Amino acid sequence: MHIFTQLFLLALGLGLLIQAWLLWRHRQHVSAHQDQVPAAFADAISLDEHQKAARYTLARVKAAGFELVSGALLLLFWTLGGGLEWLHQAWSSSGLSTLLTGTAFILSSFFIMGLLDIPVSAWRTFSLEARFGFNRTTPRRFTIDLLTQTGLMFLIGLPLIWVLLWIMGSVGSLWWLAAWAVWMAFTLLMTWAYPTFIAPLFNKFEPLADAELQDRIQQLLTRCGFSSSGIFVMDGSQRSSHGNAYFTGLGKNKRIVFFDTLLESLSADEMEAVLAHELGHFKRKHVLKRMLTMALTSLIGLALLGWLSQQDWFYSALGMQQTSDAAALLLFLMVTPVFTQFLQPLSSWLMRRQEFEADDYAVEQTSPEAMIQALVKLYRENASTLTPDPLYSAYHDSHPPAPIRVRHIAAST
Repeated sequence: MHIFTQLFLLALGLGLLIQAWLLWRHRQHVSAHQDQVPAAFADAISLDEHQKAARYTLARVKAAGFELVSGALLLLFWTLGGGLEWLHQAWSSSGLSTLLTGTAFILSSFFIMGLLDIPVSAWRTFSLEARFGFNRTTPRRFTIDLLTQTGLMFLIGLPLIWVLLWIMGSVGSLWWLAAWAVWMAFTLLMTWAYPTFIAPLFNKFEPLADAELQDRIQQLLTRCGFSSSGIFVMDGSQRSSHGNAYFTGLGKNKRIVFFDTLLESLSADEMEAVLAHELGHFKRKHVLKRMLTMALTSLIGLALLGWLSQQDWFYSALGMQQTSDAAALLLFLMVTPVFTQFLQPLSSWLMRRQEFEADDYAVEQTSPEAMIQALVKLYRENASTLTPDPLYSAYHDSHPPAPIRVRHIAAST
């Protein structure tokens, strides 16, 4: 067995053990604290609501455990089990050009992986989410969403993959620099186009109709020196009762989007606080930092791929006898997360720190009371547990646990 195969199996197995242990800790911790609401939330969240959040969390933990094991088994099937090798040989014997063969190989792999994910996605939507009263998606809408996503994958993915494979085969040893430039241009284009051309394929976006709230938001934007192409309400209730708010777009094409479910549950003061938090990410340059981090990591990743694609052992150690640019690209995309998963705690720590900074900015622009009230309502409406296991949360969560976050905001007064 090649040493890289051994490293791959070791990283996969170690990751499985760590994730299983963290899930076990999380389940034990949530179960042990489900019969008492944390003191800081006792006046705002009932015991029934707290226990519902615990049951919802435990159900998601169980589902995550299944997906953890099934995902590892599927990865082994595709690589060492010969799944990718078989599909690669099938397309290689089709008589198409090398470029078209590689493009078809990658797209068909993604398509099959998507098909295999449908049962799990459907179970999450129509069983788990429905059991706790969150799902509002109909089978028809679920199917239309899948077809739309598949169409977008082919419409957008085909030319992108074709261009990347052409660069890999035609530019020379430094092809990865040209591929990185194309990838960055594509990312910026998609970020700019998403709010206007892609998101409306899945949801309806209407301008905010509440004149008073719109005026308050506009005053907040003016105070913060932020401009956008509009404030919109998204029909999130068509799929789920979960609430959220976000910014999307790039440059003058930025949009502020509220889920309609959020408008139903939060007061004007609380909405303003939530928006101020999102503005904090822009004002503290978190969005720019994340884009720069993504640019740097993708450059390093493509440089590594440029070297690995020239090593015969990279293919054979992962179950492929034939070598090609398409095989190298797909293997790299599938296997890299096995090794980079151990960086997740660092990523989570950095993102939680940014959440604290955004909370600080929101408090400066609005009030700590409004921010705390909004957070409590969001945790309650989304059935988010108030008592996650500390180690599980530190490893996975991009947002601080509710008690820590509320305590941080309260201390800023």
